Amino acid sequence: MKRALYAATAVLAAVTLLAGCASDPLAEQYKSGTNQNYISGNGSVSEIPASERGEAVEFVGQTDTGDDVSSADFAGQVLVVNFWYAGCPPCRVEAPDLEEVNNLYTGQGVSFLGVNVRDQAATSLTFADETGISYPSIIDANDGNLLLAFAGTVAPNAVPTTLVLDKRGRVAARFLGAIEGTSTLKTIIRDTLAEDG
Repeated sequence: MKRALYAATAVLAAVTLLAGCASDPLAEQYKSGTNQNYISGNGSVSEIPASERGEAVEFVGQTDTGDDVSSADFAGQVLVVNFWYAGCPPCRVEAPDLEEVNNLYTGQGVSFLGVNVRDQAATSLTFADETGISYPSIIDANDGNLLLAFAGTVAPNAVPTTLVLDKRGRVAARFLGAIEGTSTLKTIIRDTLAEDG
């Protein structure tokens, strides 16, 4: 009975949080330039030349749909990893751009993976449904394993942070803060995809 009550409460909270995405006050807050209640990155983009990249990042996790995921699942692909959570204003603003690029590169050796750093599965799934995100997200709120896996290479110390991993699983680029449109991300993915594996 308690478990059912907790689940119902989580779903209600998620629906309440995401209700009315068409007029999203958190997204509007971010667009207006205020940084209330969250730490935002500075919008910088860092590219790492292939010769200077560290070791491949290895990780395991479970998605918001309950599927097990690991870095081995993306071997030989370019992987875009986006650290986010539903109540993060810039995360809400960039979501459509990330999905647009995801759709553009579907079937071309590029995968997208979200890492939800604060929410539970119900909230994560509601956000994906409301924003049209089709790629999976790992729930990292309980143990922080993904944040730890990437901390030794490139610490995603502000949310959102988006990383592009090369075909060998090494960090090739970092967007610290929301991606600004799709152009730079598309270019970095294209260039990383063109590299020898």
